Amino acid sequence: MAYEAVHRYARISARKVRPLADLIRGKYADEALEILKYQPHRGARMLEKVLKSALGNAEEQRATNVQQLMVVDARVDQGPMFKRIQPHARGMAFMIKKRLSHIRVAVDSPLRE
Repeated sequence: MAYEAVHRYARISARKVRPLADLIRGKYADEALEILKYQPHRGARMLEKVLKSALGNAEEQRATNVQQLMVVDARVDQGPMFKRIQPHARGMAFMIKKRLSHIRVAVDSPLRE
């Protein structure tokens, strides 16, 4: 059984977090936490929190061995956008899109197929 955690409406663009999700997908959970710990990106902190939450969910639901869990799915989907207007010269206005994302991490035992 996969244990998952989701951070919806995260105030960061999905394209900034996706490369970090690619780094941890398929790794053991403790190794993934070490990788994220040393990444200098704001998205790494968010992904780290979601991964810790997924591990907590596994522990809460009495997973057999929390130390041996593997990141089976790390997905970052685009969420809605806040649209803001930036005034520009000669009475024009440009649209600013503040992008949100949904971060989803699932952990499971590597023995299960």
